[in-house]
Amino acid sequence: MVNIQRLLFSFLSSTLPSQVPLHYEQEAVSRKSVAIVGAGSAGLAMLKTFTELDTFVNNSWEVVLFEEREHVGGVWLPDYNDVHPPEIPETPLYPLLHTNTPVPSMAYPGFPFPPGTPLYPSHEYIEAYHRRYAQHYKLLDYISFNHKIQQATWSGSPENGYWNLTVTNAAGHIFHKKFDHLVVASGNHHIPRIPVWKGQDKWLSNAPQNQTRKILHSVYYRKPEAFTGLNVLIVGNGASGRDAASQILDFATTTVVSVRHDGDPLEGVIIKPEISHFTADEIVFVDGTTYSPDVVLLGTGYEQRKPFLTAGGELAVDPAARNNSDKLVTNLKYIFPLYRHILSLSPSYPTNALAFIGLPTFIANCPSDIAQSLFAAHAIINPSILPSRQKLLKELEAYEAYVRANGRDPYINGHQMLTKIESSDYQDELVEFLKDMNAIPRDGKKFVEEWRRDIFEYQYLKRGWKRIEELGTGQDWTKGVRTESQWADLMKRVNDWQKRWEDANGIEFRADMDLVGYFGNQWT
Repeated sequence: MVNIQRLLFSFLSSTLPSQVPLHYEQEAVSRKSVAIVGAGSAGLAMLKTFTELDTFVNNSWEVVLFEEREHVGGVWLPDYNDVHPPEIPETPLYPLLHTNTPVPSMAYPGFPFPPGTPLYPSHEYIEAYHRRYAQHYKLLDYISFNHKIQQATWSGSPENGYWNLTVTNAAGHIFHKKFDHLVVASGNHHIPRIPVWKGQDKWLSNAPQNQTRKILHSVYYRKPEAFTGLNVLIVGNGASGRDAASQILDFATTTVVSVRHDGDPLEGVIIKPEISHFTADEIVFVDGTTYSPDVVLLGTGYEQRKPFLTAGGELAVDPAARNNSDKLVTNLKYIFPLYRHILSLSPSYPTNALAFIGLPTFIANCPSDIAQSLFAAHAIINPSILPSRQKLLKELEAYEAYVRANGRDPYINGHQMLTKIESSDYQDELVEFLKDMNAIPRDGKKFVEEWRRDIFEYQYLKRGWKRIEELGTGQDWTKGVRTESQWADLMKRVNDWQKRWEDANGIEFRADMDLVGYFGNQWT
């Protein structure tokens, strides 16, 4: 199939000047400035990328990263507070969380995990990795911790102006600071998406004597022991729903999972279709069957909101909105219009004034964050590499048509990459565009290394690592594995080892959720 995005990039590149300086001089007397929001994987990627540019090294630009929590790591930084609705936890992280993605694919390019890291580790390894990354690249000096952005407002015209940020510091004091550019890297897994069904209030208020009923989003899930002796309904068959179901199963009396689409069964879990409605006594599914749980746990994902932009009037919230080019909008699933999921095409400010890092899903986050950061950083320091806003809107329109032609709707599926191939191509095309514009040197290499693409074919890898851990030999496999090539070789060896074992024992598995983890993340 012809890659429409590559064709569009080629067309746009051909309409631009053939030579763009590799480095840029700042003409203004005062330094230009960039604010980054969020010190998770996306924010660290942007900060690292920007601080390595010559314009920054030459003291031509100022960059500040604001993080509302006490350290780096984003969702991987635990929240030990006991939080209950309507207050929202700082992270959906739960103590038993392990990655559903092999860590080599999660690593920033050129910065592999240390020897001894399990292929599918617990969350502590990922938190430590982000801290080590920030320390290694000396990023901590540019981060203002315990600083929350309350509001971001553009002051100026479509051609010139600045962002006025309202910030609360660690002492609770409010101050304002101006920046020329704003990069939003605040993550996608904070504000829970909570569906409402007909009759649920009646069901909640009609609990049997001396019992309570709850509808709880998975953002509040922490320990499976809390469900001991209960009948539990989990809504959603994504990574968080399946993980909770597998853990709760050993403690609950019954565990039922309601799914929208067919999925692989979990042993001991009852699968039901979508919920139709609630009655006073039970839940009715669309096939007419019923269930009477004590707790409904919602693995229904998160809303795509950026409250500080909405508070400043820069991001409208309209669940019914589609195809808008007059202002920046979120329909709670998709932020638009954005060029390449990165640059805001709102007509209120220059095209490079507002960027988003980390919106795409079904993609390896850290490498994608770097590719996006490279693109955003060079667009910020030299906007002449970009076509006009109207041309960028035309490309966005063509991209959305391409998504629809492939059976998805961006206004429903949000910033998902369509396939494992597209997730790699997307990163390559961002970097190739910069090479075409002479913004970065050509090196004859694709941004996404071949070994990262090979991971998608490793159907035995996750089962192989599980068996290795059951045998207690994980450290033997990972000892001395330091470089990216060594990690790539390890994954291939584990995959081949497991395949030989399954073939020799006549074991057959249908395609399962193992590969899903390679595109996605732990929170959907």
